[in-house]
Amino acid sequence: MPKVEPGAKVPPFSLPATGGDSWRLKDAAGRSLVIYFYPKDMTSGCTRESQDFRDLHAAFRKAGAEIVGISRDSVASHEKFKTKEALPFTLLADEKEEACKLFDVIREKSLYGRKYLGIERSTFLIDAKGVLRREWRKVKVPGHAEEVLEAAKSL
Repeated sequence: MPKVEPGAKVPPFSLPATGGDSWRLKDAAGRSLVIYFYPKDMTSGCTRESQDFRDLHAAFRKAGAEIVGISRDSVASHEKFKTKEALPFTLLADEKEEACKLFDVIREKSLYGRKYLGIERSTFLIDAKGVLRREWRKVKVPGHAEEVLEAAKSL
């Protein structure tokens, strides 16, 4: 599957979602879409990032943007995380790394000297016509959700 580039239409994809359904890209048609990829449910940075998007959710909706979070965790893990953090948006389980590969977010990482492949914290802003307009890679959490909101307002 080719990697999506800014200025290009995002190919259709579908992933298992919280709430027991499958989520399809076409479900967001007609609205802008923020997709944030994060490494793991219930970890400090991912929790903070999700809380920041949660706290700005109403402002994103007012700007006409939907938010979805994606990690390689299972739907069951996502359900616990979503409930614990009162997240008002859908989390998608990409256990087979389909969307991760499409958006090219899998990177070699290192933890205690051990190298492994994991999700690089990244966010993508897609317009109402399905075109990728902005991407943020190697995201630092503080202030990030606010920056994405400003970009969403400008669409």
